[in-house]
Amino acid sequence: MKRGRPFGSQVRQNVVDILYFMKRGYGYEIFKVYKSLFPLVTNRVIYYHLARGKELDIFKVDKVQIESGNYSWGNKAEKIYYSLSSKAKPTMSVKVKEYFDKKKTKD
Repeated sequence: MKRGRPFGSQVRQNVVDILYFMKRGYGYEIFKVYKSLFPLVTNRVIYYHLARGKELDIFKVDKVQIESGNYSWGNKAEKIYYSLSSKAKPTMSVKVKEYFDKKKTKD
């Protein structure tokens, strides 16, 4: 048996599966989907795993968009859109697939 902490994270793998079906998304959008599918996660954890996945070359920054509006912190917000890189290995989670299938039928 190997010693030490195992490599990888279930949260990050779930984000990979979500992005596989979304194709592209920004942090809060991914967080909303994650929270509706899996229990007890904070926005901060999702942003951490997006940043860590970017370091591991699992996610790539697709584009950065500045949006103007009336926000509590000011008049603009930066949305960083992520997509999967070639190193990402989606597991095709049934739970995530069913969520996006239901979402397609509603639209």
